[in-house]
This record gives sequence, C-alpha cells and structure tokens, in this order.
Amino acid sequence: MMPAFLLDRVFCEVLMCLAVPVRVIEIKGDNRVKVDANGAKLEVSSMLVPDVKVGDYVLVHAGFIIEKVSESEAVGNLELWDEINGKK
Repeated sequence: MMPAFLLDRVFCEVLMCLAVPVRVIEIKGDNRVKVDANGAKLEVSSMLVPDVKVGDYVLVHAGFIIEKVSESEAVGNLELWDEINGKK
C-alpha cells in the first residue's frame, strides 16, 4: 500500500495539487481511515472531517480528508479524471 503522502506528492508534482475523490473502505481508529483511490488502497487522516463512515466519498489532499462529497459528484469527477487521462 503506497503511503498517502507519496501519492499526494506525485499528484502535486504532476497535477498542481488536486484533491481527488475516493471512497472510504475501512475505519482504522485514531483519526485514520483506509480509502480506495481507483484501486489503490491508502491510509489517510480523518482529523479534519471526523464524521466519515464506510462507503462515504471524500476528497483527499496531502494525506487528509478535506471534505465529504456526494456519490454522484464523486463519480462525475472520477469520470472527468479518466477522460483527462485518456481512459475514456
């Protein structure tokens, strides 16, 4: 599992520090959760948004959840992300 700070560093260097929508898949405790970022499993901090639950979609930046988003907003953003990357 790639540490979130490394993945965020890659995003920041290539894509100007975008927050990426991901799905919460496990609550680890101590303000840590595991998320699924398009197949990559990452552990991130929920310190800034502590009321997340398994199944929630959230925006992650620099290893921290910064906002909860609706499923439709997350899916729409991920589709745009795939289009930008030439996957659609």
